[in-house]
Amino acid sequence: MNLIEYLRRQFAYNEWANRETLSSIGKHESNERSLQLMGHILAAEVLWLDRLKQQPQSVRVWPELNYTACITSSKEMADSWRAYLLAMTDPDLSAEVRYTNSKGEPWPSSVLDILTHVIMHSAYHRGQIASHMRALGQTPAYTDFIHGVRQGLVK
Repeated sequence: MNLIEYLRRQFAYNEWANRETLSSIGKHESNERSLQLMGHILAAEVLWLDRLKQQPQSVRVWPELNYTACITSSKEMADSWRAYLLAMTDPDLSAEVRYTNSKGEPWPSSVLDILTHVIMHSAYHRGQIASHMRALGQTPAYTDFIHGVRQGLVK
């Protein structure tokens, strides 16, 4: 497996894990914090893809999305990442992207570092959602990568 195939697999995992997390959130009422975190995950995905494409930031970092909007955004981002990664070539991974972060600071990052960050950032916040749901006595989604692979949910 080459690096681009690996990244496609990681983003397939991210899509599955986001979908599972949203499904678990949808089973419970009064999950404002979980929705806030999920909205942030999805907004960050949009924001980083905007940066990769050298487009202006199109969303707030912490939007207020309801459950339906999260579902829609999750589907849109899965399609967008799939298209982006299908067009990618090996040299693209080492390209430098210059952008301004949400604090107004200019930064350069490689495409590979940005893609890695997106996956790790999403997993981090899904962990926060799981902790929050457990604290409320709810059952969060089981989104461990290896679980998805063993179940054939991540190819």
